[in-house]
Amino acid sequence: MTDLDDLVQRVSLRAASDSDSLPAPVSSARIAEAEAQLGFALHPLLVRLYREVADGGFGPDYRLLPLLGPGSGVVGEYLTRREASVGVEHPEWPEGVVPILTWGCAMYAGVDCLSESGQVLLFEPNPYSGGSWDQCWFLDSDSLAAWLETWLAGTGWFEEDASDGDDLIDPRPWDRAASRLSSGA
Repeated sequence: MTDLDDLVQRVSLRAASDSDSLPAPVSSARIAEAEAQLGFALHPLLVRLYREVADGGFGPDYRLLPLLGPGSGVVGEYLTRREASVGVEHPEWPEGVVPILTWGCAMYAGVDCLSESGQVLLFEPNPYSGGSWDQCWFLDSDSLAAWLETWLAGTGWFEEDASDGDDLIDPRPWDRAASRLSSGA
């Protein structure tokens, strides 16, 4: 068993223990439909989560969004945010970053599907005061795998008791935000 196989299995066990009514996993056809609508491939670990664990409904706090809805879903949220960012002086949402869950108050966790590791980003627009949106983007985790490990261990910044631990890592400004927002990629 590879490390990713083990991680997906542990996420699946935790998801099942946290909820007795998880949505069914999505099919390969639904993954292909989502990727066709997005115009790029989802990060491979994200694909495994949706295909092997569930169509959202698990994970930290508000839990992962469903892939294709109905209502608020990964693809719909991404397309809405990207549409509002195309052709404007100050784009809000970079290409290739799919929102996977909402933290409330317009904040999102997103996976950068254009990064090899699937960096997890935090979009925190509440301090926005006009101009560039790059100050609203933070690097939450260097990889989706590491982000999931913090959730499983209860050590993510989003965990209520995590501030008591010595290993808490707060999100830091995303150093690629300005370039990714201005380039469209």
